[in-house]
Amino acid sequence: MNPVLPEIIASVVFSIAVLHTFSVKYFINLAHKYPRHSKLFHILGEVEAVFGIWAIVLISLFFYFEGKNYSVEYLNKLHFTEPLFVFVIMIVAASKPILDFALFSVSNISKIIPIHPATSFYFFALFFVPLLGSFITEPAAMTLAALILKEHFYSKNIPTKLKFATVGVLFVNISIGGVLTQFAAPPVLMVAAKWDWNLNFMFTHFGWRAICATFLNSLIVTYLFRKYLFKVRLAHPNIKLPFFVLLLHLILLALVVYFVHDAIIFIGVFIIFLGLANAYPKFQNKLMFREAFLVSLFLAGLVILGNLQKWWLQPLLLNMSSNQIYYAATALTAITDNAALTYLGSLVDGLSDQFKFSLVAGAVSGGGLTVIANAPNPAGYSILSSSFKGGVINPLYLLLAALAPTLTAIIFFNIL
Repeated sequence: MNPVLPEIIASVVFSIAVLHTFSVKYFINLAHKYPRHSKLFHILGEVEAVFGIWAIVLISLFFYFEGKNYSVEYLNKLHFTEPLFVFVIMIVAASKPILDFALFSVSNISKIIPIHPATSFYFFALFFVPLLGSFITEPAAMTLAALILKEHFYSKNIPTKLKFATVGVLFVNISIGGVLTQFAAPPVLMVAAKWDWNLNFMFTHFGWRAICATFLNSLIVTYLFRKYLFKVRLAHPNIKLPFFVLLLHLILLALVVYFVHDAIIFIGVFIIFLGLANAYPKFQNKLMFREAFLVSLFLAGLVILGNLQKWWLQPLLLNMSSNQIYYAATALTAITDNAALTYLGSLVDGLSDQFKFSLVAGAVSGGGLTVIANAPNPAGYSILSSSFKGGVINPLYLLLAALAPTLTAIIFFNIL
């Protein structure tokens, strides 16, 4: 490994940014301690803003050490379609008609099981909605699941240990629940076209494992906290809006998902959505612009910082067996976005089919361990963090909460 100066700078800044994500609670405490500078500390305490902040630092350092031409050229060669897509899909998927439809669907499906309504509803919110991410994309599924859980469970003053257990299972299930298809999970998207992974391949190699793991994770957490869930009383959701308004929203959501790779088109669809929302404001809640912006900022920062990590990641990956790469990818995912890992793998020629499977399987297995492990995680964090003490989901407790469901994923994706 012979890194050049920009790569060394990028790796140092990236390491600081990762440490920053584990220190956001410290800045929130400083905001309360020093109210005069509370807004600055609150910004530094927003986990979604961390990578955006350090991306600015990185580009500033590039300007100083490498000059304007290098800095501009570096930014121009990066692709920001995914951050833009997440911004759009979060706002559209969290619109009132889509959310009401999702609530209505989950509520009715949960009635299949003749047990306590809140218990069944909780189970299906953690099992069915993440699998839905294979079709409406993982960011949309995360947004829907987090909003459902926040409104119907986190708002009911449930114990903190149930909050952490829920978010741990949610993050892991979203990460593995998007692999039934080749177009919904970012780490799969990065390699599917180059490696010729089609729908049949995804279901036979990944899909059944994902279904089994998400089912077992949801079942275990539901059983362990059943006594708390029995105390929850649910309101029965009804769709109270014209059918044509719901239909238009579903069509626009489908178009955004279909044109996931074409920013010029899905942004155009988004503009149409904004016009529709403005035309029928009585059928809308406040659109999630702030949360969507923070998450897209997070991902854009990750693109800027992560692009120059290849010098140390690629040699590390290539010196491993298929079994070693699975566990390495699972662990490395916790400190770098899983799509970045699989993208680096797609650049390497001569990999065996088993190595390719292990790399992607490991990347999705570890996608729930930290906020930065999987692209949709910041969306869930942004929605649910206000329900935790101090408005922060402690990263260490999140890691601990995600360990057991991650082990379930390891069993189905590597051991069986």
